[in-house]
Amino acid sequence: MSRVGKMPVAVPQGVDVSITAEQISVKGALGTLVRPQHPLVAVKSEGGKVSFAPANDSAEANAMSGTMRALVANMVTGVSKGFERKLQLVGVGFRAQAQGTKLNLQLGFSHPVVKDMPEGIKVETPTQTEILIKGADRQVVGQIAAEVRAFRPPEPYKGKGVRYSDEKVVLKETKKK
Repeated sequence: MSRVGKMPVAVPQGVDVSITAEQISVKGALGTLVRPQHPLVAVKSEGGKVSFAPANDSAEANAMSGTMRALVANMVTGVSKGFERKLQLVGVGFRAQAQGTKLNLQLGFSHPVVKDMPEGIKVETPTQTEILIKGADRQVVGQIAAEVRAFRPPEPYKGKGVRYSDEKVVLKETKKK
């Protein structure tokens, strides 16, 4: 059995997990997340813990039990604490401004870049060169951060562009005569 799948997910106070034959829904202070249930995984909720077991002895069922456990653990963390991704803008004149559900970016193009945020995602700009993307769904937060970074990824010679706050950009040496 999967090592990850063996560990039950602890459900903190204020988080409600409901399991049906088709889906698993987790409700907490930061919202509600729903994920379809996989037919190869048996899910049980008892005593403030959610446990996962493969439905049969196949390798796929074993792998999916660990995957479902990780996904549900991320859902529980998301509705209780939330997830966030921090981006930095590096470059002269590069600016970001959050306006409600929109993120306005000045990235050295002849036009501003505007990114609409989906439902459940909040964006903040503590400074003009920092972007904070917050939400309950880990996958959506990471996807939005990747889409914002893709507007102007860090270039390898000067390092200018949008990068994750913990990203190390390896600079290339310039051409010598």
